[in-house]
Amino acid sequence: MRISKTAEMNHEELFPNHKSTLKVTDPELIEVFDNFAFDEVLKFSNLDTKTRLKVILASLIAMQTLSEYKVMLGGALNVGVPPVEVKEIVYQSVPYVGIAKAFDFIHATNEILESRGVNKPREST
Repeated sequence: MRISKTAEMNHEELFPNHKSTLKVTDPELIEVFDNFAFDEVLKFSNLDTKTRLKVILASLIAMQTLSEYKVMLGGALNVGVPPVEVKEIVYQSVPYVGIAKAFDFIHATNEILESRGVNKPREST
């Protein structure tokens, strides 16, 4: 099995020039996963890329998967999800997952945004 051209293209859009360590250590797993997540699933989606990434970020917060959240946050920012919307996703998670569980995601979001030169606080509405 190979990673499909569609999966490669969709993966590259989110994670330009990313070198996966799992692609080296576990290539069979990554082939199956990339073909599923970055090709097959997307064939049935009516969501645009930005909306899909926002749903994924919210899901990762709910599942408490901080490491994968950080990776996908980078992808979301790479495709143009506005930082203010990312912050709002984290803020909206507080009543559902609890402030103690949201803190790690707030800190991670701030660190990643800061590393990309986004230092301003959330815009007021």
